[in-house]
Amino acid sequence: MPKLNPPTPELIDALSAIVGERYALRDEQAQAPYLTEWRDKYFGRSPVVLRPGSQQEVAAILKLANEAKVGIVPQGGNTGLVGSQIPFESGHEIVLATERLNAVRNVDVAGGSMVVEAGVTLADVQKAAEDAGALFPLSLGSEGSCRIGGNLSSNAGGVQVLAYGNARDLTLGLEVVLADGRIWDGLRALKKDNSGYDLKHLFIGSEGTLGIITAAVLKLHPRPAEKATALVALNDLEAILAVFERSREVAGNGLTAFEFLSGWGLETVMTHMPGVRKTLDGSAPWYVLMEISSGVADGSAQSSMEGILSEAFERELAVDAVLAASLDQSDHLWKLREDLSEAQKFVGGSIKHDISVPVAQIPEFVRRAAEVVEGVCPGARPFIFGHFGDGNVHYNVAQPTEMNKEVYLSKWDLMSDAVHDLVTDMGGSISAEHGIGRMKREALARYRSKTELDMMRVIKAALDPHGILNPGKVI
Repeated sequence: MPKLNPPTPELIDALSAIVGERYALRDEQAQAPYLTEWRDKYFGRSPVVLRPGSQQEVAAILKLANEAKVGIVPQGGNTGLVGSQIPFESGHEIVLATERLNAVRNVDVAGGSMVVEAGVTLADVQKAAEDAGALFPLSLGSEGSCRIGGNLSSNAGGVQVLAYGNARDLTLGLEVVLADGRIWDGLRALKKDNSGYDLKHLFIGSEGTLGIITAAVLKLHPRPAEKATALVALNDLEAILAVFERSREVAGNGLTAFEFLSGWGLETVMTHMPGVRKTLDGSAPWYVLMEISSGVADGSAQSSMEGILSEAFERELAVDAVLAASLDQSDHLWKLREDLSEAQKFVGGSIKHDISVPVAQIPEFVRRAAEVVEGVCPGARPFIFGHFGDGNVHYNVAQPTEMNKEVYLSKWDLMSDAVHDLVTDMGGSISAEHGIGRMKREALARYRSKTELDMMRVIKAALDPHGILNPGKVI
């Protein structure tokens, strides 16, 4: 990696002048929200946090930083889970926060697209689409605070990937500022464009290491006319797989979500999170939250769901279920799923894995991973949930009940290496949707081939020869 320089006082002054002193944060207290990620795993330092208000200001910042060979860390809503958005502890990197790039430039329902700037929160993107009578289906637990630029930079997934794809599949075009300050205007709202390399895919998922996304053309979908939502209790993962396969047969692309969670996870949410209420009598080892959508308000979504549940009971796959009878009940069922990450804090320290394996192998993975975890730390407790329909398992492992939290977390690398070895052996991925950042940088080098890593480095060197963009992240 090229050697970078610490910023001089003169450079900091010049960069601050670009955005205006009001938007250049030098005070430690004012900087604090930008220097710590929400799980308190990474704590960084920076001489200044810059909050530009236009792509021209972003370009001017990068031009000066590139000339001075000073590192820039792009940051959206600071909701990332692998430390990609946090500067290192040296204090030599400048944070560039995109929150003021917050305009919805255009919504074209007829054309099935909208143009938004990088700092618009995901919730506001969804609302702008909804207000226009359309749907932007990317949906995450952090959607009220995460920003679309960060979603694209990390190629976010979420709960509706099964039907609509991840962030990459929902993007038609980008506006990107390159490391040297040039602006690439790729804001093309075209469904078909086969004129050379599809450059946008270089930047989606690159975590700000190749360029800074400042705006995007997003793909809109028709709003469902009706939805049916159900929470289903099952005795084992094989039953979940069977219900999933039958649901796809019955609902096809109308199966818009198929989430799974452990009984312990649901119990933890019910015990610790406010605003939730008991939904099913008794308890079960596993639960599925599934949703079927229809473009026509003819009762077909409800009918399909009822048929699936009836068959699941007849085949003794399901042991209990509740079918939402109103929007309020549907929202409550989704809250149970969305509160899982927050609720997990109440069971102690957690070593987290965002992995994917082929859907049919999820039961085998969970069984084998339990043995791996026990071998690394006897008594450690897998806290499992995720997007069953696309093979994405959030395999988080909580500390043994009697173990000191710090002692347990010191086993992070040992535990992750063991789990990732298993994932790789099963043909899976060590990062399904959260990215690489600084947390998995060494793991990426371990599990990807030399040829793949060489290609990544060539691309990085071509677009960012001085290595100023998010240094030390990804590769």
